Amino acid sequence: MAIEIEIRKFKSMNLTGGTVLEAFPSVGLVSTIASSYLISTLELDQICALESEHFPPVSMVYSTKPKFPARIYAREDIKLAVFISEFPPHTMLHRPLAKRLLSWSMDQRCRRILSLEGLPKPGSDDVEPELKGVGSIDAAREELDKSGIEQMEIGMIPGVSGVLLNEGRWVGFNVIGLLADSIPGQPDALAAAKLVDGVNRLIPEVEIESEPLLKQVAEMEAYLNTLRKQAEPAMSEQVVQMFR
Repeated sequence: MAIEIEIRKFKSMNLTGGTVLEAFPSVGLVSTIASSYLISTLELDQICALESEHFPPVSMVYSTKPKFPARIYAREDIKLAVFISEFPPHTMLHRPLAKRLLSWSMDQRCRRILSLEGLPKPGSDDVEPELKGVGSIDAAREELDKSGIEQMEIGMIPGVSGVLLNEGRWVGFNVIGLLADSIPGQPDALAAAKLVDGVNRLIPEVEIESEPLLKQVAEMEAYLNTLRKQAEPAMSEQVVQMFR
């Protein structure tokens, strides 16, 4: 039986020719940290929620308002949308989520998807994290070259990001995976800042400073620890482990 991912629309926006950021949780929570920072800094509005019977039965409360655990934020004037979730989807959801995200992006006539991903950092944690990219098609790889982002020569990209790259290649859609070396098991703001830098390079008309993000490490860690404690009664051990 196929897994259904429902997208519930709160408001409409014209995103033709725009960019979609995919930011489901990854190593070091870098995608979640980077996307939360972008949403706040750019003052994006929530336009949709994602829902599935396989999602965690929780409500995220922000500024007194309940939120679905997976959401889409956007801003029409800069043609940018962000898929975000505080909880990592189960592996059985990776393919249906990626395909739903891709179909939604194509329906909105967006021109590309930037998938933010953290990869376990090789070597010492003191080593500066590297930023690399992978493009689904020639146009995506040309964009990486023009932006000065080094392309991954060999490796493996898991989860929603990996499926998006494969599906993007299959249908000829521009998908760019932005990858930052991250420290597993703890919020890695430095790696998240690398992803923000990559977004800046690929969307030069949207300038975002990454320095304030580095100052929010303690606040972000406390917030995620609170989420973990609140999630334990409702979530599976696999999900709770992400916050440890």
